[in-house]
Amino acid sequence: MSALWSVGAGLLLLLLWVRHRGLEAVLVHHRWVFVCLFLLPLSILFDIYYQLRAWAVWRLHSAPRQHAQRVRHIQAQVREWKKEGSKRYMCTGRPGWLTVSLRVGKYKKIHKNIMINLMDVLEVDSERQVVRVEPLVSMGQLTAHLNPMGWTIPVVPELDDLTVGGLIMGTGIESSSHIYGLFQHTCVAYELVLADGSLVRCSPTENSDLFYAVPWSCGTLGFLVAAEIKMIPAKKYVKIHYEPVRGLQKICEKFTEESKKKENSFVEGLLYSLDEAVIMTGVLTDEAEQSKINRIGNYYKPWFFKHVEKYLKADRTGIEYIPSRHYYHRHTRSIFWELQDIIPFGNNPVFRYLFGWMVPPKISLLKLTQGEAIRKLYEQHHVVQDMLVPMKSLEKSIQTFHVDLNVYPLWLCPFILPNNPGMVHPKGNEAELYVDIGAYGEPKRKQFEARASMRQMEKFVRSVHGFQMLYADCYMTREEFWDMFDGSLYHKLREQMNCKDAFPEVYDKICKAARH
Repeated sequence: MSALWSVGAGLLLLLLWVRHRGLEAVLVHHRWVFVCLFLLPLSILFDIYYQLRAWAVWRLHSAPRQHAQRVRHIQAQVREWKKEGSKRYMCTGRPGWLTVSLRVGKYKKIHKNIMINLMDVLEVDSERQVVRVEPLVSMGQLTAHLNPMGWTIPVVPELDDLTVGGLIMGTGIESSSHIYGLFQHTCVAYELVLADGSLVRCSPTENSDLFYAVPWSCGTLGFLVAAEIKMIPAKKYVKIHYEPVRGLQKICEKFTEESKKKENSFVEGLLYSLDEAVIMTGVLTDEAEQSKINRIGNYYKPWFFKHVEKYLKADRTGIEYIPSRHYYHRHTRSIFWELQDIIPFGNNPVFRYLFGWMVPPKISLLKLTQGEAIRKLYEQHHVVQDMLVPMKSLEKSIQTFHVDLNVYPLWLCPFILPNNPGMVHPKGNEAELYVDIGAYGEPKRKQFEARASMRQMEKFVRSVHGFQMLYADCYMTREEFWDMFDGSLYHKLREQMNCKDAFPEVYDKICKAARH
C-alpha cells in the first residue's frame, strides 16, 4: 500500500509540474519525461504485437496463401481509382508517421490512399539463395527469420524498423556495402502493381528498364508488392578490429585503404571530430575467443558509439567478437546517437540496467507525438542527412561538413556503386567506390540556418557527382534535383506506363521546395 501511495504522490507531483511549466514547454525542453513515461512502454507493446503476429504467420504458414489475395485487393483498388476518373494521384495508405523518415508527407491527405497490408516473409529458397518478401517486412523481422536457418542478406541496413519497400524505393546501406553495393544491388527481382492495375515482375533479364528505374523512385512508378533478395550463409560472430586514427589525411587514407580490401566483410568509420576517428573492420567467423565476446546488443550494454569512443580516448587498438545479429543492429538501441538528444542520461549504467530493455522508442511514435513546436525546432536546429560522395572526395567532403554543419560524430560507410542504368550511378563507365557520410544531431556551427546551410551542402555534393538520400529534407530546385540524379530512364518509363496522371514525380513527393 505504501508503494502505491508513493507512486500516486509521484504522479501528482509530475502533473503539478507539467501544469506549472505548460505541456508544450515540457514536450519541447523536457521531452524525455514524455518519452520515458509513455513512448517507451507503448513501443514495447508495438514490438510484442508484431512479434506475435510474425510468429503466428510462421506457424500457420499463411503468408504465401494470402499474398495473392492481398495483391488482388490492391489491383482492385487501383482499378476502382480508374473508374472514378483518375482525378487524384495515388499513394500507399500507410500513415506518414509510420515511416522511419523524419519527414511526414502531407501528400497523404490529398492523394488517393491505396491500402497495402503486405508485411510477411513469403519464401526462403535455399537452392537459389534468395528470400522473397513483402514490402513492409522490416530488417529486424527479416534477420530474426533468416538467422536461425543459417542465412542472412548481404546488406542489412541499420535500425530494426527499416522496411524492404523503403530500402528499395529509397535506398539502404551497411558496412558490407563496399563489397555488395547498396541494398538495391542485392535484389534480384521486384513485383509491382502498375497504374493500370496490372501485376508485373521485373529483373535484370525481364522488364529490365523497370527493374533499374524502381530504386530511388519513391513509389512513383507503381506499388511494390514483393521483392526477391539474395541470401548469403550466416556466421555466428563478426570479428571486429578497432583502430583509432588521428589527422584528417591519415583518416581518409586508412579508411580508403580498408574499404578497398575485399577480405574485410565490414568497414565502418566513426569520426568524433575533424581529426579524430575510429576505423572498424570486421570479418564473419564461426570461431571466437570466449574472453573477447561482446554481446553489444544486450539492453544493459553501453551504446555502441560510446563503446567505440573508448578506444579513441584510450588511444589503443582492440579486437572483439560480436554476435552477428547484435552487430547488424549495433546502432539500433541509440538510433545511432540521436537518442542522447532525447534521453540525455540514456547511456547511464543505472538507466541501462533498469530501463534499457525498453529502448529505443519507436521512431514512428516519436514522429506521431512530436507536435508542431518540436517539428519546427528539429527542422531549424537539427540535422539528419546522408550524403553519398565519391571516395576520392572524402577529405574535401568532411571539411565541407565541418564548415557548414560541424556535427559529430559523423558516420562513414563505404559502398561500391556499379554503373547500372537508373537514377544513381557513377559519372564514368565503370563501378566506383563511394562513401556515405551520415550527419545526425545538432549543428555546432555558429549562425546555422537550415535552408541556407543545406543548400550549400547540396551544391557541394552535386559538384563532386554525389547524391543525397531522399528520406531527409531536400532543399533543391527541380533543375538542381535532376542535375544530381539521372532522370532519363525514370521519365521515359513514366511516359510509357502512363504514370503522370497516377503518381506524382519523385521531386514533388520529397523536396521541400515542392511541398505546400
